[in-house]
Amino acid sequence: MKLVECVPNFSEGRRPEVIDEIVGAMVAVPGVRLLDKEMDPNHNRAVVTIVGEPEPVLEGAFRGIAKAAVLIDLRSHEGEHPRMGAADVVPFVPVRGVTMQDCVALARRLGERVGTELGIPVYLYECAATRPGRENLAEVRKGQFEGLCREIGSNPERDPDFGPKKIHPSAGAVAVGARAFLVAYNINLGTTDVAVAKAIAKAIRHSTGGLRYVKAMGFELKDRGIVQVSINMVNFEGTPLFRVFELVRVEAERHGVPVVGSEIVGLVPEDALIACAEFYLRLEGFKRDQILEYRLSESEGS
Repeated sequence: MKLVECVPNFSEGRRPEVIDEIVGAMVAVPGVRLLDKEMDPNHNRAVVTIVGEPEPVLEGAFRGIAKAAVLIDLRSHEGEHPRMGAADVVPFVPVRGVTMQDCVALARRLGERVGTELGIPVYLYECAATRPGRENLAEVRKGQFEGLCREIGSNPERDPDFGPKKIHPSAGAVAVGARAFLVAYNINLGTTDVAVAKAIAKAIRHSTGGLRYVKAMGFELKDRGIVQVSINMVNFEGTPLFRVFELVRVEAERHGVPVVGSEIVGLVPEDALIACAEFYLRLEGFKRDQILEYRLSESEGS
């Protein structure tokens, strides 16, 4: 069986009924399985993970984008997380029997269909990008919905890959791409000073001289009275979670601020967590088959 994962991000984190309706549209496609659904009211964003064979997942992603365009209006949307679309980001991730190039083809097929049938401008990013400047999602989403409203149609550099050269009035635009597995990892700091979170994000992200496989931003979590370093780990093996956590902790100490917790948004590969256990417990000669559940699954399969 070929398996591909799709992780659409929607610009809605405060109305569960809206996300439930969007998810319902996706999983109504036979063969599409929901793996995870996360909502964050501060970011005003939802991250949904579906999996299945390529064709059903492609159809499910399209239906999710179409439903989001009906239910989410960017003109009245406010939240901490950058966004340019109701369905903001839709990446395909190879899981089993599927190559990255297969996912690139899926992204381009989805983008063409969204642009043609829904009239929403589509920007291809990461491995599906058609130009080097669009590999980085932050560059694609620069200026967010409001900035894109001003530039699309007048600045050729902002022309979409598919769809009209004008913003959709309520649904904005969508970034569709193909990428490796990403770990969304947030670290919370015990201060209300968002400048501290932004300074630490700048120190750890690759684009400003930090860790190679890290993207990061600083946010304020007003309802909790704290700030957050929001991190995308684009290669958890090249830059493991524990290394990021330790660097944030050290940087926070320089500002006289404690780390009060961290969180993983969505799914995470078990190897990423096992690596943390090996690091912090200083395990010597540890083998994966020492894990009880591993041994049980092996015996059940034999």
